[in-house]
Amino acid sequence: MDVLRAVVRPYAWGSRHAIAELQGRPVPAPGPEAELWMGGHPATPSGLDRDAQATTLDAVIAADPQAELGAACAARFGPRLPFLLKVLAADMALSIQVHPSRAQAQQGFRAENERGLAPDDPTRNYVDDWPKPELLYALAPFEVLAGLRPPADAAAFLHALSVDQLRPLAAQLAAAPPASAAPSDGVMASVLGTILDWPADGQAALVAEVVAACARLALADGPYAEPAAAAVRIAADHPGDIGVVASLLLRHAVLAPGQAMFVPAGGLHAYLKGTGIELLANSDNVVRAGLTAKHLDVPELLTLLDPSVAVPVLSPQRLADGITWFDTPAPEFRLYLIELTGSTLTLPGQGPRVVLCTEGSATLRTGPAPSGPAPSGPAPSGPAPSEPGHAIELSRGESCFIAAADGPVQAAGRAHLALASPGPL
Repeated sequence: MDVLRAVVRPYAWGSRHAIAELQGRPVPAPGPEAELWMGGHPATPSGLDRDAQATTLDAVIAADPQAELGAACAARFGPRLPFLLKVLAADMALSIQVHPSRAQAQQGFRAENERGLAPDDPTRNYVDDWPKPELLYALAPFEVLAGLRPPADAAAFLHALSVDQLRPLAAQLAAAPPASAAPSDGVMASVLGTILDWPADGQAALVAEVVAACARLALADGPYAEPAAAAVRIAADHPGDIGVVASLLLRHAVLAPGQAMFVPAGGLHAYLKGTGIELLANSDNVVRAGLTAKHLDVPELLTLLDPSVAVPVLSPQRLADGITWFDTPAPEFRLYLIELTGSTLTLPGQGPRVVLCTEGSATLRTGPAPSGPAPSGPAPSGPAPSEPGHAIELSRGESCFIAAADGPVQAAGRAHLALASPGPL
């Protein structure tokens, strides 16, 4: 086991409070802190010490994938930690975006390489050949846009705004057949594409009119008051951005603490404001649809978009006493939540794991449980466990890496832990 030196990403939309407060540093931080990365992504790998030498997690894994990942994990995903754990702290709306499937990422990455795009070219859509499904778990109320509305619902929202330039789009949506009668996905992609390709010389006026209409609708007692108010806040974060209009096509939700949102490939989404834990496949492939100054590729976005994809809001399922989890179809990761109340628990998961302490403090120790089987599923695959009895202490805001070779790990103390592992191997 290794204590990690997680890395802060200082994007402009980040909070000056949440991550600093979690780590016990002075608040407010000198500048925005958007994400805290815990993993082996090559762009920002976590630091650690091995044999009294400072190194990084990706380098440790590359030196001995079998011991660090286990044979099954290395065979399935290659010599790379398949997931990335983050704390995400948003004070401003992030871009509206979609992520590719594995096949799409492999094809897109290969095509951009064949075109000769440099790895750091800002017009790249694909910086690696991995998919990027992700799970967002709310530590505090987290406002999101999660998947596209049904056409009839989107039509009603646009109609309620009474913006003349949007009336043809509302009529197009209203004319879509019910999903039970015929597929209606194409109309949502068509309307989204029309908005994103709005003539540049008319975008500012359209956004201003839409924001004024949303401000009026937010004061009304109706079904669209909350998403209209959200659009007004988004416009304050991104003045004049056509993504404000595109945001009206997405479902609006606020995750309560303890809830999560799973985003599969093809699901359009945006994170607006809040603090949470994000667990994703170890990739940085993002294709954006607005609310950003970064590269936009509308044709590629519409190619990846699957309007039928639901972006479900989830509650954790009980696995064992003190342990809950989110079971998603993503093979690259699982998220477990552990509540320690003074007793000792065997940590769940298999293969390589990353543990973050979000409350209290805990002692993690290698070695099997004193008696009885572990309640957490199959034992890790790979090399023989490391020496029993090795222990580390984790306090709030600290994290650690558990190699497959560490074998079973016991946790004791009074703490809340979030644990990331691969899916079933």
